[in-house]
Amino acid sequence: MSLVDAPQWLVSAFVRSVLAVGGTAAREEIQRTARTLVERWQEPERRFHNLRHLTDVLARVEELVEETHVPDVVRLAAWYHGAVFNASPQVAYARRGGEDEVASAALAREELAALGVPEAVTARVSELILNLARHDADEHDVDALALCDADLGTLAVEPQRYAAYRKAIRQEYAHIPEADYVASRITILTRLLQRRRLFVSPFSLAWEEPARENLTAELSHLRSRLAQLGGTEPADTDDPPRVRSRSARASWPGREPLVPVDRPEEPDAQAPDPLPRRAAPPMPALAGPEPAGGAPGPGPEAPAPLPGRAAHTPSTPAPAGPAPADGAADPGPEAPDEPGAAPSGIERDPEYELRRRARAKRRRDRSAAQDAAEAEQSPGSLFRPPPRLPRS
Repeated sequence: MSLVDAPQWLVSAFVRSVLAVGGTAAREEIQRTARTLVERWQEPERRFHNLRHLTDVLARVEELVEETHVPDVVRLAAWYHGAVFNASPQVAYARRGGEDEVASAALAREELAALGVPEAVTARVSELILNLARHDADEHDVDALALCDADLGTLAVEPQRYAAYRKAIRQEYAHIPEADYVASRITILTRLLQRRRLFVSPFSLAWEEPARENLTAELSHLRSRLAQLGGTEPADTDDPPRVRSRSARASWPGREPLVPVDRPEEPDAQAPDPLPRRAAPPMPALAGPEPAGGAPGPGPEAPAPLPGRAAHTPSTPAPAGPAPADGAADPGPEAPDEPGAAPSGIERDPEYELRRRARAKRRRDRSAAQDAAEAEQSPGSLFRPPPRLPRS
């Protein structure tokens, strides 16, 4: 596709977006920049990441435009997201081959600033492009989520187009030996399939199933091919995915966890916590850590009390009145403090409170590890299932 064959709406669409975000340059100058961009997307080494890919991404941005905050900023980011392309062996083996997001973001800031676009807008366009390096946008940033989904939308095409996509990608890296290419491609597809969701924008959820079907079929083919070549799957040596804290979750209605998480209890001056306070482990765990240093812990003869029920021994009846949320015995606000009153749990059994605190801490550790595991599986997901209740 030459510049003459490019869709007629491309240049005028770029001009409209630049003017919409505050560009002050003359229309002729903006048109020259647009034509230069089109030529960049038509470089001969591009087999897939070419002008057709740009128009596909722009079309998918329009499908998701209703959920963006500043549509023209997203459109400009799509224009520049792969403007700089390099598939040479040096960058390919450094795992930076293909669309160079860092160089493309710098080019966007330079050219848009020359067109009189405000600095805040150029910085925002650059930020959106950089998010595409790992397709891991902040869950609150709907513009970044829409751009990531529009770029990954090529995975959800019908099988015939996906086969053409696979062939074009291989042609871009024809200078890479087949065994190396297959191994690297397996690593990329495996990481994608390990995500909880590939697409996180509400309007793009219909793309999830066809994309996973395409990826699974290609991964199976690549593994068979790698076995024929006598190669082995490489170990994933990249840094683990970024884990977001609970405060970074999406604030959309109806997305909060349905099950409350245990909160840290206030320390008791008379009964210090026998377990040291430790941070939650970075990897998911099915069972909490054991008490350190031989500290007392729950045994098989002392199961955890049920939530909302008063803890008591079989020989002592439970006091009347509602039980507090933490499960400890409470005589109620009207109960007099008399010598003959029913003893509390720690008065009946000095070890009871220590075991109860150990169990509560283990539940908190499991819950924190489970939150980290959910965020690690899908750093960009807006739709998470409610966390499972920890086993006591």
